Amino acid sequence: MTHDGTDMELYDLRVVVDRIEGRSVCGMHVGDEFTVTDSNELRLPDGKHFCFYALSAAVPLIPAKQRSLPAGDWLERDSEVACPDPEERLIMRIERTGITRLRSEDLT
Repeated sequence: MTHDGTDMELYDLRVVVDRIEGRSVCGMHVGDEFTVTDSNELRLPDGKHFCFYALSAAVPLIPAKQRSLPAGDWLERDSEVACPDPEERLIMRIERTGITRLRSEDLT
């Protein structure tokens, strides 16, 4: 544990629509985003939405991208994920935006 009582660090993340290589049928636009902070809080900008299917493609990568990984790990190097709709070809980028220090005993 550190002097402030924390014993783990997780990256805060931003998942942003980087490009749409097909036709957008879900109303998404380049630059649309959501963030994940404080280990488990998903936030959308006011008045915005994020396609459920695009979200479902990104969610499995979130826990790994929140953690520091060895330099050779492909999840450390790669940051893009694609929506599963083959006609849309919506590509999202996962960015690390900050670090949150947590106490593991406060989490389940």
